[in-house]
Amino acid sequence: MSNAALDDLVTLVVRHRIKAGAEAHYETWLRRTVSVARGYDGHLGVDIIRGHGAGLRLFTCVLRFRDIDSLQRWLDSSERRGLIEEVSPLLADGDQIEINRQNEFWFTPPDVASPPPRWKQAVVTFLVILPLSMLVPLFWKPILGRLPALDALLSYLIGNVVITLSIVLLVVYLFMPWATRVFAPWLRAASNPPDVDAKHPSSEVKP
Repeated sequence: MSNAALDDLVTLVVRHRIKAGAEAHYETWLRRTVSVARGYDGHLGVDIIRGHGAGLRLFTCVLRFRDIDSLQRWLDSSERRGLIEEVSPLLADGDQIEINRQNEFWFTPPDVASPPPRWKQAVVTFLVILPLSMLVPLFWKPILGRLPALDALLSYLIGNVVITLSIVLLVVYLFMPWATRVFAPWLRAASNPPDVDAKHPSSEVKP
């Protein structure tokens, strides 16, 4: 995938604060909504983060889309409008949405008002890239070694392009979003307001 395609990735962050006693009904609605969203072209995945805000249950849903057009189709769909109308009576503050570029969301957990300090971003980036920089070349070495003999400079360039592209794709699509969620409590430590107690992403609902 080209760098331009990677730059097009967007996330839709949806925050719902649930009225007391409506949590079970909301969970049922949420499972159905995730299933519907999964069927839309360009939908790449969803994570559910459960927490608390102002004494009520807070659900933060992070939906990833291939590009802004795919996201807009979901937002404009009659299915989503119907689902939001259905769930509105359960919501304390209505349907709150926010659109972020994928690379911006890596270091901004969904219930944090501002990005973490750059040194924390650097630590997480280091922890993600270090093992990949050691393992990915080992994976590609025997495969690249089977290619026909090429000019030394050309072989060097091709090997580096393949290895770098592999690391970039793994970081963008898999490891950095995962690491951001795993380290979310540490990343948000200095940014959270006192009344928010966000939990780790749920593993119960996946695309």
